[in-house]
Amino acid sequence: MNPRRLLPGTGPRRRTRPRTVEPSRFAPRDALAESLAGVLQRPARSALTALGTVLGVGTFVAVLGLTATTSSQIDARFNVLGATQVEIEDIAAEQDEFAGPGFPEDADARVERLNGVRHAGVYYEVRLDAADAVRAAPVGPRAEGEAVDVVAASPGVLNAAVPTLTQGRLYDAYHSRTRQRVAVLGAATAARLGITTLETRPAVFIGDEPFTVIGIIGDVERKADLLLSVVVPRTTADEVWSGTPGRPDARMLVATDLGAAQQVARLAPTALRPDHPEYLKAVAPPDPRSLRTNVTSDLDQLFLVLAGICLVIGAVGIANTTLVAVLERTGEIGLRRALGARGRHVTAQFLAESGALGALGGLIGTSLGTLTVVTVALVRDWTPVVHPATVAAAPVVGLVTGVLAGLYPAWRAARIEPAEALRR
Repeated sequence: MNPRRLLPGTGPRRRTRPRTVEPSRFAPRDALAESLAGVLQRPARSALTALGTVLGVGTFVAVLGLTATTSSQIDARFNVLGATQVEIEDIAAEQDEFAGPGFPEDADARVERLNGVRHAGVYYEVRLDAADAVRAAPVGPRAEGEAVDVVAASPGVLNAAVPTLTQGRLYDAYHSRTRQRVAVLGAATAARLGITTLETRPAVFIGDEPFTVIGIIGDVERKADLLLSVVVPRTTADEVWSGTPGRPDARMLVATDLGAAQQVARLAPTALRPDHPEYLKAVAPPDPRSLRTNVTSDLDQLFLVLAGICLVIGAVGIANTTLVAVLERTGEIGLRRALGARGRHVTAQFLAESGALGALGGLIGTSLGTLTVVTVALVRDWTPVVHPATVAAAPVVGLVTGVLAGLYPAWRAARIEPAEALRR
């Protein structure tokens, strides 16, 4: 090969490769920093924007917590009252038309000897003629309104009803054994008869028979119809109105210990009538779980709808404020686009801002909602119940609400043309 002298600048040219443009990148850390800067740049607006989510998530937590707390109280009331009461009916006439009374003379004592029974007593409604009206005086008008019921009841019935006395006392076994003409009135009946105090030893007249009022009941836990009645000893009613201890319409009210109602219902007919237990029908309380489940389910559904409405209102507030922020920051968006930011980067920035506002509102709302549940429970002397899943999910709900609310404003921001934005 003959070497040739090459003049300067006349050598072989190298091919230059085109420069590769680095793609525009927007790391999650950058998105978080930009969203935080956007939130802190306008703190007053950010606080007002997050207020909707605070109210929505706070209502969400408070509603679910109060529902759980109320359901717990419903459970306790079902267990204490529903599962401690037994009713026994006299169905002797249905079994044998020639059968006598279903309840024996010592029915109260027989049932009270059963394990788990606190109080028991037989009662029936006295069937009065139209002339035997209840009056507060021997001559005069009867009680205004409808006729007053007269209930003949053993002392055990009053004890099983767990009454709250406003004045006086209840009659006891002595009054029943000696057939005293005494009466206990419900507060509503006493008010209708014009009896406001027992200091004057008032009496009520049932027909022509006087009964000394020895007590006024203000409230009962069982058998609420006693509050609208005149209650007299059963033995006295048997003597005055020629009744019998075991009338066909007689019933027995039994108060039991918690959890003993089912057992007492099985044993009571045999204890009362070992010769004919079929003459008596014991009605045990139904299992409250199904009714309790229906009640709590209805409450959950109702309050979840209310919480959902509050969240929607919060989401609308975030969407409106974020959209206004997009319109105000059109120049900033155009500058970012001109410097290389892409549409998805702008979208990520505004979604991060709305998500941050939603998460912040969710955290504050969770705290306020939990505080509300605890405060209401303390005021009502309840046990507060807030499920951990609710507390854990509430900030996530706020975050999701904020992101969903920012979808449309972020989409609008991503469609802004850089040149048009800079011209504005």
